[in-house]
Amino acid sequence: MRDLPHEPAPPPAEPVPPVWTGRATNRAQWLPALAGAAFVALGVQLALRSSWTSGVAALLMAVVGCVAVGLLVLYGTVAFVHVAVRVDSDAVEVRCGHLGLPRRRIPLSHVVGAHVDPGVTPRHWGGWGYRWRPGKGTAVIVRRGEGIVVTLGDGRTFTVTVDDAEAAVRAIRDHLTPPPLPSAA
Repeated sequence: MRDLPHEPAPPPAEPVPPVWTGRATNRAQWLPALAGAAFVALGVQLALRSSWTSGVAALLMAVVGCVAVGLLVLYGTVAFVHVAVRVDSDAVEVRCGHLGLPRRRIPLSHVVGAHVDPGVTPRHWGGWGYRWRPGKGTAVIVRRGEGIVVTLGDGRTFTVTVDDAEAAVRAIRDHLTPPPLPSAA
Protein backbone atom coordinates (compact mmCIF):
# COMPACT_ATOMS: atom_id res chain seq x y z
CA MET A 1 0.00 0.00 0.00
CA ARG A 2 1.37 3.33 -1.00
CA ASP A 3 1.39 6.34 1.22
CA LEU A 4 -0.57 9.21 -0.19
CA PRO A 5 1.20 12.54 -0.10
CA HIS A 6 -0.03 14.75 2.68
CA GLU A 7 -1.39 18.14 1.93
CA PRO A 8 0.99 20.83 3.03
CA ALA A 9 -0.03 22.50 6.23
CA PRO A 10 -1.53 25.93 5.76
CA PRO A 11 0.89 28.73 6.53
CA PRO A 12 0.59 29.91 10.09
CA ALA A 13 -1.53 33.00 10.49
CA GLU A 14 0.36 36.21 11.05
CA PRO A 15 0.38 36.87 14.75
CA VAL A 16 -1.70 39.78 15.90
CA PRO A 17 0.59 42.49 17.22
CA PRO A 18 0.02 42.73 20.96
CA VAL A 19 -0.35 46.52 20.83
CA TRP A 20 -1.03 48.99 18.04
CA THR A 21 -0.44 52.68 18.68
CA GLY A 22 -1.11 55.69 16.53
CA ARG A 23 -1.69 59.39 16.79
CA ALA A 24 -2.93 62.45 14.97
CA THR A 25 -1.70 66.01 15.38
CA ASN A 26 -3.05 69.45 14.53
CA ARG A 27 -0.28 72.01 14.77
CA ALA A 28 -2.68 74.84 13.91
CA GLN A 29 -4.17 74.44 17.40
CA TRP A 30 -1.05 76.10 18.80
CA LEU A 31 -2.26 79.46 17.45
CA PRO A 32 -5.35 79.65 19.69
CA ALA A 33 -3.20 78.31 22.53
CA LEU A 34 -0.88 81.28 22.11
CA ALA A 35 -3.91 83.59 22.21
CA GLY A 36 -4.99 81.94 25.47
CA ALA A 37 -1.53 82.44 26.93
CA ALA A 38 -1.67 86.09 25.87
CA PHE A 39 -4.97 86.54 27.73
CA VAL A 40 -3.44 85.03 30.88
CA ALA A 41 -0.41 87.31 30.54
CA LEU A 42 -2.69 90.32 30.07
CA GLY A 43 -4.61 89.43 33.22
CA VAL A 44 -1.40 89.08 35.21
CA GLN A 45 -0.05 92.35 33.79
CA LEU A 46 -3.29 94.14 34.72
CA ALA A 47 -3.07 92.75 38.24
CA LEU A 48 0.56 93.75 38.77
CA ARG A 49 0.90 97.05 36.92
CA SER A 50 -2.46 98.75 37.36
CA SER A 51 -3.23 101.14 40.13
CA TRP A 52 -5.93 99.53 42.18
CA THR A 53 -7.01 102.89 43.59
CA SER A 54 -9.67 103.67 41.01
CA GLY A 55 -12.38 101.16 40.21
CA VAL A 56 -11.23 98.11 42.13
CA ALA A 57 -14.31 96.08 41.17
CA ALA A 58 -13.92 96.77 37.44
CA LEU A 59 -10.20 96.03 37.50
CA LEU A 60 -10.74 92.84 39.49
CA MET A 61 -13.37 91.67 36.98
CA ALA A 62 -11.00 92.45 34.10
CA VAL A 63 -8.15 90.51 35.71
CA VAL A 64 -10.32 87.51 36.59
CA GLY A 65 -11.98 87.59 33.17
CA CYS A 66 -8.69 87.70 31.27
CA VAL A 67 -7.15 84.90 33.31
CA ALA A 68 -10.29 82.72 33.15
CA VAL A 69 -10.77 83.14 29.41
CA GLY A 70 -7.06 82.60 28.82
CA LEU A 71 -6.96 79.38 30.84
CA LEU A 72 -10.10 78.03 29.16
CA VAL A 73 -8.78 78.75 25.69
CA LEU A 74 -5.34 77.45 26.60
CA TYR A 75 -6.62 74.15 28.01
CA GLY A 76 -9.26 73.76 25.31
CA THR A 77 -6.66 73.98 22.58
CA VAL A 78 -3.63 72.31 24.14
CA ALA A 79 -5.79 69.35 25.19
CA PHE A 80 -6.63 68.74 21.54
CA VAL A 81 -3.34 69.47 19.79
CA HIS A 82 -2.89 65.73 19.39
CA VAL A 83 -4.61 62.46 20.17
CA ALA A 84 -2.99 59.10 20.90
CA VAL A 85 -4.81 55.83 20.20
CA ARG A 86 -3.80 52.45 21.61
CA VAL A 87 -5.35 49.13 20.66
CA ASP A 88 -4.45 46.03 22.66
CA SER A 89 -6.13 42.73 23.42
CA ASP A 90 -8.32 44.34 26.09
CA ALA A 91 -9.41 47.76 24.85
CA VAL A 92 -9.24 50.73 22.53
CA GLU A 93 -7.85 53.66 24.48
CA VAL A 94 -7.84 57.29 23.38
CA ARG A 95 -5.84 59.99 25.18
CA CYS A 96 -5.91 63.66 24.28
CA GLY A 97 -3.19 66.27 24.61
CA HIS A 98 0.00 66.22 26.61
CA LEU A 99 -1.69 65.23 29.86
CA GLY A 100 -3.75 62.47 28.30
CA LEU A 101 -6.99 64.13 29.37
CA PRO A 102 -9.73 63.66 28.45
CA ARG A 103 -9.31 59.93 28.12
CA ARG A 104 -11.66 57.26 26.81
CA ARG A 105 -11.18 53.52 27.29
CA ILE A 106 -13.50 51.19 25.38
CA PRO A 107 -13.23 47.51 26.39
CA LEU A 108 -13.15 45.25 23.33
CA SER A 109 -15.94 43.23 24.90
CA HIS A 110 -18.19 46.24 24.11
CA VAL A 111 -16.98 46.56 20.49
CA VAL A 112 -18.82 44.80 17.66
CA GLY A 113 -16.99 46.34 14.71
CA ALA A 114 -14.79 49.07 13.32
CA HIS A 115 -14.31 50.77 9.98
CA VAL A 116 -12.31 53.59 8.40
CA ASP A 117 -13.96 56.93 7.67
CA PRO A 118 -11.71 58.74 5.17
CA GLY A 119 -13.54 62.06 5.44
CA VAL A 120 -13.82 63.04 9.11
CA THR A 121 -14.12 66.81 9.40
CA PRO A 122 -14.56 69.13 12.37
CA ARG A 123 -17.44 70.78 10.49
CA HIS A 124 -19.52 67.57 10.64
CA TRP A 125 -18.96 67.31 14.39
CA GLY A 126 -19.33 70.96 15.36
CA GLY A 127 -15.63 71.74 15.77
CA TRP A 128 -12.46 70.31 17.22
CA GLY A 129 -12.29 68.46 20.50
CA TYR A 130 -14.36 65.86 22.32
CA ARG A 131 -17.77 65.93 20.65
CA TRP A 132 -21.19 64.34 20.98
CA ARG A 133 -23.98 64.60 18.44
CA PRO A 134 -27.39 62.95 18.74
CA GLY A 135 -27.76 60.16 16.23
CA LYS A 136 -24.09 60.41 15.29
CA GLY A 137 -22.29 59.32 18.47
CA THR A 138 -19.19 60.55 20.24
CA ALA A 139 -15.93 61.67 18.65
CA VAL A 140 -12.47 63.05 19.32
CA ILE A 141 -11.58 65.34 16.42
CA VAL A 142 -8.14 66.96 16.25
CA ARG A 143 -7.86 67.38 12.47
CA ARG A 144 -9.67 66.63 9.25
CA GLY A 145 -8.94 63.44 7.34
CA GLU A 146 -9.03 59.75 8.04
CA GLY A 147 -10.31 58.31 11.27
CA ILE A 148 -11.71 55.17 12.78
CA VAL A 149 -15.32 54.55 13.69
CA VAL A 150 -15.81 51.98 16.45
CA THR A 151 -19.29 50.47 16.69
CA LEU A 152 -20.35 49.45 20.17
CA GLY A 153 -22.71 46.64 21.15
CA ASP A 154 -25.47 49.08 22.11
CA GLY A 155 -25.43 50.65 18.63
CA ARG A 156 -23.53 53.79 19.59
CA THR A 157 -20.38 54.80 17.72
CA PHE A 158 -17.10 56.40 18.71
CA THR A 159 -15.05 58.21 16.05
CA VAL A 160 -11.46 59.38 16.42
CA THR A 161 -9.10 60.94 13.90
CA VAL A 162 -5.84 59.02 13.71
CA ASP A 163 -3.06 58.51 11.19
CA ASP A 164 -3.00 55.08 9.52
CA ALA A 165 -6.63 54.39 10.38
CA GLU A 166 -6.60 51.21 8.27
CA ALA A 167 -3.96 49.64 10.52
CA ALA A 168 -5.98 50.64 13.59
CA VAL A 169 -9.13 49.03 12.21
CA ARG A 170 -7.17 45.89 11.29
CA ALA A 171 -5.78 45.69 14.83
CA ILE A 172 -9.25 46.10 16.35
CA ARG A 173 -10.74 43.45 14.06
CA ASP A 174 -7.83 41.06 14.71
CA HIS A 175 -8.32 41.39 18.45
CA LEU A 176 -12.08 40.88 18.06
CA THR A 177 -11.78 37.60 16.18
CA PRO A 178 -10.99 34.70 18.45
CA PRO A 179 -7.66 33.00 17.80
CA PRO A 180 -7.91 29.80 15.74
CA LEU A 181 -8.15 26.61 17.70
CA PRO A 182 -5.14 24.31 17.43
CA SER A 183 -5.88 21.45 15.08
CA ALA A 184 -5.74 17.95 16.44
CA ALA A 185 -3.06 15.89 14.73
